Amino acid sequence: MTETTATILVADDDRTIRRNLVRFLQAEGYHPLEAVDGEEALASIHAHSPDAVLLDLKMPGRDGLEVLAQLGPALADLPVIVVTAFGGSAPAIEAMRRGAYDYLTKPFDLDEVLLTLKRALRQRAMSFEIKSLRDQAGGGPIEPVETVPELIGRSASMREVFKAIGLASATDATVLIVGESGTGKELAAAALHRHSDRSAGPFIRVNCGALPEGLIESELFGHERGAFTGADRQRPGRFERAAGGTIFLDEVGELPLSAQAKILRVLQQKEFERVGGTETLRADARVISATHRDLPREVAAGRFREDLYYRLNVARIVIPPLRDRPEDIPDLAEDILRRVERRYGWGQLSISPEALAVIRDRPWPGNVRQLENTLASAAIAARGRAILPEHLDAETGPGPDPSIPTEGDPSESLPLRALLAEVERKAIRRALLACDGNRTQTAERLGISRRQLFDKIREYDLSP
Repeated sequence: MTETTATILVADDDRTIRRNLVRFLQAEGYHPLEAVDGEEALASIHAHSPDAVLLDLKMPGRDGLEVLAQLGPALADLPVIVVTAFGGSAPAIEAMRRGAYDYLTKPFDLDEVLLTLKRALRQRAMSFEIKSLRDQAGGGPIEPVETVPELIGRSASMREVFKAIGLASATDATVLIVGESGTGKELAAAALHRHSDRSAGPFIRVNCGALPEGLIESELFGHERGAFTGADRQRPGRFERAAGGTIFLDEVGELPLSAQAKILRVLQQKEFERVGGTETLRADARVISATHRDLPREVAAGRFREDLYYRLNVARIVIPPLRDRPEDIPDLAEDILRRVERRYGWGQLSISPEALAVIRDRPWPGNVRQLENTLASAAIAARGRAILPEHLDAETGPGPDPSIPTEGDPSESLPLRALLAEVERKAIRRALLACDGNRTQTAERLGISRRQLFDKIREYDLSP
């Protein structure tokens, strides 16, 4: 079946709209079928197995939403494009929630119908092709088993990381994990704990950069009742809670000097007191720390204690940035997609070879975290089916945009919504320029409908 010989079911109780769509599809080389209501639509789907469906939401008897509910899991292989005459968001949102591929509003543009239909059929074909390749390779459905997130990679640099984790796990030494933001330092720390003799104990994570300076001591070491205003009861700190296990000081380079001195005492003397207390408590927790900062440079600048640096840096593990190990991207993508599948209950999520080539060529300044967020967003745009290059379009530029801050940037406090809006605005502007202002081509390039593109052009004031 080629795209232009595909069978398309048109289900609409409005005879004029239905006949116009049928004639248009015939002229475009498709094989159209007709249904006048929901019952007839379901019967036709079961009898003829169409390749796609144009489904009106408001029909007598069983309406479009009921048809979607009846189809259920079959929607994973059958793209249904719903059509509604109502401008309200509720019907469209409910249709998408129930598994519709996309929606159009009346009166619709026939070019928009054709664009949406082509995109749906192409994605469906790609899903079947990838599924076939999986089956030939001995794959098959992947059981939705919950697994512990772990570091992924077969590159030489990651093999060195795994060796270092294995060696450090056999000891109780303090470990410093260094690497850029998003490389997986917390996963490395968790692996160290999981493979150590302390694995039966707790793994307590502390985000040092997120602790208010006035509360750091209380958070780390606990406090007694009445130690300060609001301390209405005794509270154990993170070191106390980590007894018998591991405490992970994430972004340790963000600690103020006053807190660094107290951490140093714990490492040197293996003891501490709660805030407002007199009892000396024994520190029985292995300390693993991590940072994206250059700590020797911080020491030279007087922002980090040299003696604490040497205490933390007994064993050192360096996590390489993703741009230095592109050969790991296919394995990472597969792991990410399987986790997204389990999270949303999808069973057909895959990535096309073209889309995989696109993500392999990206420098990924945000590393694995950025790759994970990008693929999760693309999976939603792909409706849980095959991810195509256009689902990644906003992320496929030649490199990081210098106007968009990355982790560690002083402007990181900008609201996330504003940052995402700016990324989207620039992606749409680039696509419009690349297509010489042709909105149909721009919408196809971005993987959205023309109506969605028109709304975004108005929202971001991108009109010529």
